Amino acid sequence: MTELNITLTDDARQRFIEFLAAEEATDQVIGLAVDGHGPNGFNYQLDLVKEADVADHIRLDYEGFPLYVNPASAEMLNGVTIGFIQRGLESGFHFENPNSRWQDPIARRVQDVLDQQINPGVASHGGFVQLLDVKDATAYIALGGGCQGCGMADVTLKDGIVVAIKEAVPEIEAVLDRTDHAAGENPYFQGGGGSPFA
Repeated sequence: MTELNITLTDDARQRFIEFLAAEEATDQVIGLAVDGHGPNGFNYQLDLVKEADVADHIRLDYEGFPLYVNPASAEMLNGVTIGFIQRGLESGFHFENPNSRWQDPIARRVQDVLDQQINPGVASHGGFVQLLDVKDATAYIALGGGCQGCGMADVTLKDGIVVAIKEAVPEIEAVLDRTDHAAGENPYFQGGGGSPFA
């Protein structure tokens, strides 16, 4: 494997040191992995974990502590800068990642369709569509925001999303929706709204 390079800003490094100092258990370390994809890129899993549980991870040593990186995520994390942002009452770690969120070229093309054609349209309804995975000529997606639970979601899926993906990426034979629509609030079905693709 190529060398793994992750940069920490001074604020992030200080926050990690504070978290570790607050833990009473001496076997706690910081573990980092990519946990799937979201509408804005990678989802990151950053946790305090037992050192024994990450013995097979890649250890990066920083001043004051080590960081353990899941080897399966290493390629997606190489070159990342981790910062810590405080805005009013909100705070959290921020990741600047130069890597494409998809290594597979077909998945990248599907993501381009979502970014350039689909999400600008559904954003007017407060929604978004995220690509979960591409396997065996099938794209797995999930609808979120205003699209989750919307009464017109089926129309949006069949008449807009599926058509656009299959036209732009002919290698995709099926598009499967993995959204839990029962969990949505159905904000547009009763209000006279509709699908942006109807």
